Amino acid sequence: MSALPLSGIKILDLTRVLAGPLSAQMLGDLGAEVIKIERPGTGDDARAFGPPYLTDPDGKANNNNSFYLCANRNKKSVTVNIAKPEGQAIIRALAKDVDVFMENYKVGDLKRYGLDYETIKASNPGIIYCSVTGFGQTGPYAPRAGYDAILQAMGGLMSVTGHIDGEPGEGPMKVGPSIVDYMTGMNTSIGILSALYHRDANEGQGQHIDVCLFDTVIASLSHWLQIYLVNGKMPPRRGTWGNGGMPAGVFRCTDCTDGELMLVVGNDGQFQRTCAVLGEPELANDKRFIKNNDRVVHGKEIMAIFAGLFLKKPVAYWLEKLEEAGVPSGPINNFEQVFSDPHVQSRGMRVKVDHPFEPDLSLIRNALTLSETPIENYRAPPLLGEHTQEVLGGKLGYDAGKIEQLKQQGII
Repeated sequence: MSALPLSGIKILDLTRVLAGPLSAQMLGDLGAEVIKIERPGTGDDARAFGPPYLTDPDGKANNNNSFYLCANRNKKSVTVNIAKPEGQAIIRALAKDVDVFMENYKVGDLKRYGLDYETIKASNPGIIYCSVTGFGQTGPYAPRAGYDAILQAMGGLMSVTGHIDGEPGEGPMKVGPSIVDYMTGMNTSIGILSALYHRDANEGQGQHIDVCLFDTVIASLSHWLQIYLVNGKMPPRRGTWGNGGMPAGVFRCTDCTDGELMLVVGNDGQFQRTCAVLGEPELANDKRFIKNNDRVVHGKEIMAIFAGLFLKKPVAYWLEKLEEAGVPSGPINNFEQVFSDPHVQSRGMRVKVDHPFEPDLSLIRNALTLSETPIENYRAPPLLGEHTQEVLGGKLGYDAGKIEQLKQQGII
């Protein structure tokens, strides 16, 4: 078995909250050494984002909550006060010997601390310096802070998400999870990996990467946004309706207590088979529904007909019959059902790590599956400052006396 793909790559991670930490976590999963810099005393902002928290062995309050835990495994935590000159000197010293410098401060904030790209580049010309912000390094909104929900609104995602106009609860709706943060984290990882590849092929040339949530959410709208670019018309909110094959959406079965399923009829053949499963094969010959474009035009009609037919049997019955017929469908699972699913279990999407507060802590595994360099070892998200002495002593040669002095000064 080969070493992990990023073994030997060193990353200094000054990102906080979610998008940047998720990217650094992914790179750490792939073998990079990630040194996470946190504020002494309080740490990453995510640590204060509320319960649930792990239970401290002594029953004391702590800062290891779910928000922090989801994005910070496979890292070392070092506390440094970058507002102090001594703390800035520590960061610059560490940056001389890393491949990647990651930060998500407001545009210009780190320049006043001497931690901007040009300053770091002066002592490490090959550095890959990645800035993750809400609105990017340029443009009129560059100084603004960026939060996932705000970017979902401003980037257009909410305008096409939510119940169909005219239905109860109509209007723009936020996607549940912080999906823009997650997508920005993936873009950040792609940018860093691309820059590392470029550096290896171009005599060690580093560069500055500008990744932001606003660009990410706009690009993520994909075919939805392309509709507008082609015809100038705003795509309507479709609720759970599909954007291609029809009919597609959520259907209740038997009664509202039995549950629901998601159906996507992707082509004409699947439509014919679905009609047969529903006991109404003649629907496939109705001139309103013969071709997919016909069914899109008469979407409300076919969806209403299907809604009545699905109410005749329970979810399990329909899922079995649709599977046999080769029609894409699935249950609307809650999280308990997700992790009880035999396929999810076979894919190992829940991994266990040894955390000081919980020896068998569950985390979500990295979604990448690599045949020759599998990601098998997961280290628990670190306690605040857990590796400060190890990193400052091992990498900068600080002795115990100097480390203690820095503690007393509030630098670390």
